Amino acid sequence: MSRILSRRDLDFLLYEWLDVEALTSRERFADHSRETFDAFLDLSARIAERDFAPHNRQADLAEPTFDGERVTIIPEVAAALKVFNESGLLSAGLDAEVGGMQLPHVVARACFLWFQAANIATSSYPMLSIGNASLLLAHGTEEQIETYAKPVLEGRFTGTMCLSEPQAGSSLSDVTTRAVAQDDGSYRVTGSKMWISGGDHELSETIVHLVLARVAGAPPGVKSLSLFIVPKHHVAADGTVGERNGVALAGLNHKMGYRGTTNAVLSFDDATGYLVGQEGHGLAYMFHMMNEARIGVGSGAVALGYTGYLHALDYARERLQGRPVAAKDPTAPPVPIIEHPDVRRMLLASKSYVEGGLALVLHAAKLLDEPSAENDLLLDVLTPIVKAWPSQWCRLANDHAIQIHGGYGYTREYPVEQFYRDNRLNSIHEGTDGIQGLDLLGRKVVMRDGAGLTLLLDRIRATAAAAPPDLGKPVLNAADRIAATTAKLWAGGDPTVALANSTAYLDAAGHLVIAWMWLSQHAATEGKEGDFYEGKRLAARYFVTHELPRVGPLLDLLDTRDTLLADLNPRVL
Repeated sequence: MSRILSRRDLDFLLYEWLDVEALTSRERFADHSRETFDAFLDLSARIAERDFAPHNRQADLAEPTFDGERVTIIPEVAAALKVFNESGLLSAGLDAEVGGMQLPHVVARACFLWFQAANIATSSYPMLSIGNASLLLAHGTEEQIETYAKPVLEGRFTGTMCLSEPQAGSSLSDVTTRAVAQDDGSYRVTGSKMWISGGDHELSETIVHLVLARVAGAPPGVKSLSLFIVPKHHVAADGTVGERNGVALAGLNHKMGYRGTTNAVLSFDDATGYLVGQEGHGLAYMFHMMNEARIGVGSGAVALGYTGYLHALDYARERLQGRPVAAKDPTAPPVPIIEHPDVRRMLLASKSYVEGGLALVLHAAKLLDEPSAENDLLLDVLTPIVKAWPSQWCRLANDHAIQIHGGYGYTREYPVEQFYRDNRLNSIHEGTDGIQGLDLLGRKVVMRDGAGLTLLLDRIRATAAAAPPDLGKPVLNAADRIAATTAKLWAGGDPTVALANSTAYLDAAGHLVIAWMWLSQHAATEGKEGDFYEGKRLAARYFVTHELPRVGPLLDLLDTRDTLLADLNPRVL
């Protein structure tokens, strides 16, 4: 069995739980069947195993370098991306009219998980490119789509998103990059952008940067930001890549993980840019890519946690050490460490995190395949949880994997230490956990008079009501408490009070949602026998009985409307 991902689990989630075959009754997916879905999954697993996984460690040890003129990356990265691009997976989920295969989002997400688990750094380039092209398909002109989006989807170009700046970080209201309109309809863009993943390399003919900037004369604040296409090179109308644009690499950032992905400081010096949509609507457009990227980051966190769990599981089954606590004979042969209860604890906890997180990611993806007012609203509420919960808890599975390996886990002899380092970044990528907490409690659960939260809790309660009482009742109680706590936090209408502990709220809501995922999976195993299904039922029971109780103390804190963190004097820290 692969130590990258579990195909058996994917099959269960896709076919037995989410019933993705039913999507083929929709016109958009009419040309597909389980056979085509399986073919894409098989292809993804094969390329991930053969072309992505083998250089994962090498790219970590020999990270990209910049000599002042060019970026150098190990050749295996370009070779793997060439195979990926030629496979058709780059545009598989997009419309046929732009060269896509109209694969359901949920299947495309399952396919891409193989690459994220095999090599998160190399897979970052296509992840960003897909999001970049999707934004342009949604908001760009026909000319922009032809000139920039389609070459990205063909694998000729790659794409980025350029939001953060050295002095501003995540505070986009402080963006200072300026754009000055020209007589020919273009703009001249000047400024600096920081932390740009995939920001410079020689892996493609050029790089399509999507840059947030403020048009000269626009007022401060995020509502006056505009979005611009600023290519690394000028691109002619016939698609020919020409001279370098005014985009320079000022330097590479060297991170603790994702070391195979270039991370750039970019300098835009009177660079030629092209407005996407209307002036002043840039952040709204950018959220198209940001929300897709947030789900992608959550997916990557699941993938890294999952492969760490599988490596730890294999190691625990093979590593001989110690004897059962009741064994009295010191000459008895040692047993596999999976026989020790504390190792089983870490493995079961990890299983509950990564399989629960995988279910959440695929559930969110399927909401995109069944668009409706309700599903769109539900996805809005779930997105910060999809991004943040796996970034924290699937990373804990990586932590457990190191612990299970013992001293070996802390060495480079085994890959689990790299999985942890890689996964640590996901709590920062595309908005920190703190930002996701503010988004969830400050926006998503109160928008439209709480309609999104009501919808989410209604769906959770419906699943819990149908579950065995010993599993369903704790989830029902937690749902009721979340509703009551949310109302109490906002009762005074003071955002400082309501949001003082928003990260605690995010943790509580996330655990409730994962408990929902587990009850739903538990229901899908009803009447089915075998170790796999018993494992699902055991993990569901573990999460409800061992993990869900974490919600209580978090909600106790929130119910006090405590403002210690908001009120404290920073000088005492």
